[in-house]
Amino acid sequence: MSKRELYNIIFKSDSKKGKIFDIVLLILILLSVLNVMLESVESINSKHNFIIRLLEWIFTAIFTIEYFLRIYSIKIKKSYIFSFYGIIDLISFLPSYFSFFIPGLNSLKVLRTVRFIRIFRILKLSRYLEEVYYLKKALIKSRSKILVFLTIIFSIVTILGTFMYIIEGSENGFSNIPVSIYWAIVTLTTVGYGDISPQTPLGQFLSSIIMILGYAIIVVPTGIFSAELISEQKENKELMCPECKTKFRV
Repeated sequence: MSKRELYNIIFKSDSKKGKIFDIVLLILILLSVLNVMLESVESINSKHNFIIRLLEWIFTAIFTIEYFLRIYSIKIKKSYIFSFYGIIDLISFLPSYFSFFIPGLNSLKVLRTVRFIRIFRILKLSRYLEEVYYLKKALIKSRSKILVFLTIIFSIVTILGTFMYIIEGSENGFSNIPVSIYWAIVTLTTVGYGDISPQTPLGQFLSSIIMILGYAIIVVPTGIFSAELISEQKENKELMCPECKTKFRV
């Protein structure tokens, strides 16, 4: 097989062979990630450690061969090696080799899931990337407003946490101000782990106010982001269709 044919199979999904290669690759990525997850389950790993380790090295060998085949088949090596996909492909098998020296890196193999981004190319979903562009632009435009909002929230939880420390005290679990701020964050975000709870009537009243405030606060960042997203889509339509400007003004 020539380099050109190999390149078309590995890098393009227009041909039948290229599509089969990409689909098989995605299945292997999915299986390898599942294998890493099973390895982290002690009851399964203790019984089937040999099979799990064997499969891991089979996946690692396949991804290593695939990586070097990509380098071999492409004309400009640097264009792939230093590209986003090239770096992700390299990271997908490196942790297996480095785990000999640093055991903790074994779990980083789940980074292989990032390679599923290739599904956009395989299933011709690139047209949906325009929506991702809108989301990115809306986030960038609303970052200053969201930053101000987060600053206000930080101030609120600091003040309320301090108040709860004064009201409840260490005897009710509010042993210091940082712990009280943690409680305020958990309560304001409506998570409510329940590991700390106010016991005094005043503390419970303040806790109720914070919980109600938490539901109201959820609306603010959503509204800011939604407004910027609508604005971005409107601007884009006006650029693509100048005669639509009058329509949007109505």
